[in-house]
Amino acid sequence: MSIAAEMERALAGRFAPTLLRVIDESEAHRGHAGWREGGETHFRVVIRAAAFGPMSRLDRQRAVLAALGPDLTGRVHALALDVAGD
Repeated sequence: MSIAAEMERALAGRFAPTLLRVIDESEAHRGHAGWREGGETHFRVVIRAAAFGPMSRLDRQRAVLAALGPDLTGRVHALALDVAGD
């Protein structure tokens, strides 16, 4: 299973989002630090879920990182988060 698919599964299972996009932006970072052949190094996650409504921006980001877990985030060089409540 790809890293993107693992991210989607973890986030969908935890937050039941109304919008979830996991975008592999690795190719745009070719030659930069952390890039490796085959991609799956640089990601952008766009997620909207009611669960984020009462949280601060920092708490939303922490919740996403906790849902992904250290094993999954440890395999990614860069992760941009766009997290908001519905």
